Amino acid sequence: MTDSRRPLKSRGAGWARALAAGLARTGARPDLISASSVAFALAGATAFWLSADAAGWCRFALLIGAGLCIQLRLLANLLDGMVAVEHGRGGPLGPVWNELPDRIADALFLVGAGYALRHLDQDLGPALGWLAAVLAVLTAYIRELGRALGFEADFAGPGAKPHRMAVLTAGALLAAVGPLWPMGPSVLLLTLGLIVVLAVITVVRRTLRLAARLRAASA
Repeated sequence: MTDSRRPLKSRGAGWARALAAGLARTGARPDLISASSVAFALAGATAFWLSADAAGWCRFALLIGAGLCIQLRLLANLLDGMVAVEHGRGGPLGPVWNELPDRIADALFLVGAGYALRHLDQDLGPALGWLAAVLAVLTAYIRELGRALGFEADFAGPGAKPHRMAVLTAGALLAAVGPLWPMGPSVLLLTLGLIVVLAVITVVRRTLRLAARLRAASA
């Protein structure tokens, strides 16, 4: 079977192999690891939401926590496939667990970040969060549409999942120290705006690449 996972350098890192091997030895199921990414996303979205009403060290801790949850979500996304493929523990529902939790986690993080801005801009902030979430799903849809048509998965960016989450993590960390610099209060707004722009570029790029593949296949 062809490995259709996202190409990641971290998959070959020693620490990642050790973690995956440890999880496999405990009997952890890849589907459960995938589901844990939603739990991390829910915690992160809650931290984003609560940060809107927090101040001082409490706000700092919530935003740092949100950034940490993003990285834990990505770690779960890395390890579920490694346990399933490298350690042969994949089940028949693996493709569902590989994709569906990702879409839910994307939406939770991005919408949560939008509502972290509800007091700064009650219209634009949440709207950007929802728009970013819709575009995140759309990038994945185009990738999977290509696969359904018989092509290899297209993970092209610049707004693929790792790129979106890297930008959102950076935005959360910068927002945590927001009171220390002039642009601090609006950094999450700028972060979501950047994610929207990158996702739009990715949607257009993947669509054009898929169209080119279809033309080449019919020639």
